[in-house]
Amino acid sequence: MLILLDRDGVLNLDRADYVKTPDELVLLAGAAAAVARLNAARHRVVVCTNQSAVGRGIIDAERLTLIHHRLREQIAAAGGHLDDILACTDAPDRPGPWRKPRPGMLLEAMRRFHATASETVMIGDHLRDLEAAAAAGCRRILVRTGQGSATQAAGLPPAVLPVAVHEDLAAAVTALLDPAP
Repeated sequence: MLILLDRDGVLNLDRADYVKTPDELVLLAGAAAAVARLNAARHRVVVCTNQSAVGRGIIDAERLTLIHHRLREQIAAAGGHLDDILACTDAPDRPGPWRKPRPGMLLEAMRRFHATASETVMIGDHLRDLEAAAAAGCRRILVRTGQGSATQAAGLPPAVLPVAVHEDLAAAVTALLDPAP
């Protein structure tokens, strides 16, 4: 299976002022171990993240690379790895086909890893994650971390349903790996 993860709010704390340095990247409890569990079960794990801080001129692409290097280091410390990181750096007022809620980034991940939509799951905390996954035809999981509780409370539109909802990435991974009968 191909597991697509949003970054901010799923793997790390979602900062209102953006993650601007590697030191500001703080993983959520259990997130790195959850990725390691997916790896141990032989699933591919790809981050698909909007990073408009670059498009807005808050950070540059080199800084984003350093932040993602830190992300990989922290996941590796828990025994896991990311198979790829896809980041859309478009500003919200100039969105391209990769910027969620558009499905371009997810479709590219599926292309790179030769996965069909039925073999792919998107885990996110924003409605735009669910919308992109629905447009790509992927299974959808909402986590309540980050903006997830607010997303759920606002109500999920019929166009993105069905959506499984879990407390955090660790709980979502448990449900994927050990589905209830």
